[in-house]
Amino acid sequence: MNDVRRLACLRIVLVVVGLIALFALYPLMLLWPSGWAWESGHEVLSEYALMIAGVYATLGVFLLIASREPMRHLSLIWFTVWSSIVHGAIMAVQSFGGAGRHLGHLTGDVPALFIVAAALAIFTPRGDKARMLSSDSRDARPG
Repeated sequence: MNDVRRLACLRIVLVVVGLIALFALYPLMLLWPSGWAWESGHEVLSEYALMIAGVYATLGVFLLIASREPMRHLSLIWFTVWSSIVHGAIMAVQSFGGAGRHLGHLTGDVPALFIVAAALAIFTPRGDKARMLSSDSRDARPG
């Protein structure tokens, strides 16, 4: 895959993930609590659900901003990759606790985090390629 195509795919992934984080996470917690909400009772406006929705909505806004010039936002993209892996791994382990009442997360938010991490990692340039593309994007900026 050439660099132009790879960056186009990265931009699409950033937009899709950004929009999901911004608009879909809270509805998923309401509609599919066994796969997306961790608190007991699954209260509609719990402090937990609002906190998670707020954090991910903020990330979504910044991923949408990053989609315009991904090479200028590599640290945010790699933070999203690695934090998704760590968050997903912790939740995967925690899914087996609580007398089996959290197993639904193994088909909900846990794989979603790994899919986000994989999609971003696959399309984000690394090493010399990233340095070259980053310098190209800086050179192409208006003065």
